[in-house]
Amino acid sequence: MGSERMEMRKRQMSVQQETTSAVQASNGAGNRGSNACCFCWCCCCSCSCLTVRNDEGAESAQRTSYDVKIEGTTNCEESLKPTLEEVRSWGQSFDKLMNSPAGRNAFREFLRTEFSEENMLFWLACEDLKKETNKSVVEEKVRLIYEDYVSILSPKEVSLDSRVREVINRNMLEPSTHTFDDAQLQIYTLMQRDSYPRYMNSAAYADLLQLLSEQPAES
Repeated sequence: MGSERMEMRKRQMSVQQETTSAVQASNGAGNRGSNACCFCWCCCCSCSCLTVRNDEGAESAQRTSYDVKIEGTTNCEESLKPTLEEVRSWGQSFDKLMNSPAGRNAFREFLRTEFSEENMLFWLACEDLKKETNKSVVEEKVRLIYEDYVSILSPKEVSLDSRVREVINRNMLEPSTHTFDDAQLQIYTLMQRDSYPRYMNSAAYADLLQLLSEQPAES
């Protein structure tokens, strides 16, 4: 009898230990599932990957707001309506076209059809940079212009030769309102020699002249 009781006691203790182990394992798995982040199996919800994603989101929001500001500044020219004399003057020289807000806008629309709008956007960004006086803002704008229009990784990269790129890289060591002067001149010359003659011979320019010539003169 004594040996049978001992054997029964051992079985009861064994079953009890297995039950306890199963419950603890189940609780452990549940806690890990509720606290783990979706990209790593750490046991705290303040995982480093969440911090990185939050930081990237904040930077993206800041960058987007700055882009909207720059784009909005240039898009405001779309509301300007040129006169017939003004449009005719654009054909006299590229300088007269670029000195006219309505001319810049019309030319920009043409560049968009040729998939080279980034040239005008870069030139406008450089003009905007030259007006800035705050040193920290200048540095930020220089960085964004470089990332948007100079970096080979950007889809809006403008065409610059190696000499100008070397000048920019040197200037980036001490950013200023004149960091992109050589590059801006090169893009201006490129638009003047390449795109401007095509715009003067385009249907877009001819249609604009035709439209304005048919309108009655204002008294």
